[in-house]
Amino acid sequence: MNTTFFASVAATGFAVAFLHAALPTHWLPFVLVGRAQRWTTGRTLGVTLLAGLGHVGLTILLGLAVVAAGLVAQPHLGDSFHWIVGGLMAAIGVFYLVRGRHRHATMDGTRKFASDKAAITALVVLLTLSPCEAFLPYYLAGMEHGVVGFVVLSAVLMTATAAGMLVFTGLSLAGFNRLGLERLEQYEELILGAALIVIGAAVAFLKT
Repeated sequence: MNTTFFASVAATGFAVAFLHAALPTHWLPFVLVGRAQRWTTGRTLGVTLLAGLGHVGLTILLGLAVVAAGLVAQPHLGDSFHWIVGGLMAAIGVFYLVRGRHRHATMDGTRKFASDKAAITALVVLLTLSPCEAFLPYYLAGMEHGVVGFVVLSAVLMTATAAGMLVFTGLSLAGFNRLGLERLEQYEELILGAALIVIGAAVAFLKT
């Protein structure tokens, strides 16, 4: 896989991670809990970022496991490995298209917690245990770039997730009314599925 193609994988991965982070489940609970707890904007954004780090951290650990499994399998698969990776990404994309809607854990954001510590813990745990599984296939797609590829993709995931969560949390706190993103949630899996199918086909047919 050449550098130009890897750049396209990273760019698509950024779009997928940002889209995932733009879903209301990734920022609306922080806005609602922050208001209930009477947090400042800075504190609400800080808690949002903390939860985002947990969310990304678990995804990176899962990505490391995916890459480790790929490294074990690659010597046995030889030149067919990129076909299998591409096919796997496309299959996951089809799964997203068929499933139609991603199921997230939800929280009653109107609840006022007994303490700020309890509120922060609940928010962080909620998001940490809901990793961005749609990004995991991108680690396989970039595996041939080794440690550098893994670090770059992890940085892309971190940047896109933090940007999405902080931007939409900040806009909501500033008075924007959910920005119509409930519609985005309805089409999330269709968009993610299509992106995975396209990248999967590229990995399978355009590897150089």
